[in-house]
Amino acid sequence: MPKISSKRQITLPIEQCRELGIKPGDEYISFVAAGQITIIKKTQGAAKAILKDIDIDISYSDEQSLQSVLD
Repeated sequence: MPKISSKRQITLPIEQCRELGIKPGDEYISFVAAGQITIIKKTQGAAKAILKDIDIDISYSDEQSLQSVLD
């Protein structure tokens, strides 16, 4: 079972990294909800790709979009 280091670092199991395509240096988003920490691999332009066919007036960052769902 992975443990948190004295620097508050977490080592992710290699099997999970392979399954999700996570590599050293990748960026991620993390947030706390319902007493759990969730980590999501940040994908370049993910929000824009999802919203490409939706007519919107306001542009949100990935973080703002995620937070609006949680609120």
